[in-house]
Amino acid sequence: MASWGCPHEINGICTKINDLNCDPGMKGCVLAGRYFFLGSDDKNERLREKQDRSAPENDDEPPA
Repeated sequence: MASWGCPHEINGICTKINDLNCDPGMKGCVLAGRYFFLGSDDKNERLREKQDRSAPENDDEPPA
């Protein structure tokens, strides 16, 4: 089994985001928008927006 550690988290505190309690995926976190978080719709909003931007648009017009 593998484990992961964030280089910005020290003793449960995020040194990247104003020394707040570490909450993976919170706004400003390096993981936000890169990974899917189970049970947290607000943390997944940025990932969904990113996926929507990269999805091709379905226009009803034929290509020129």
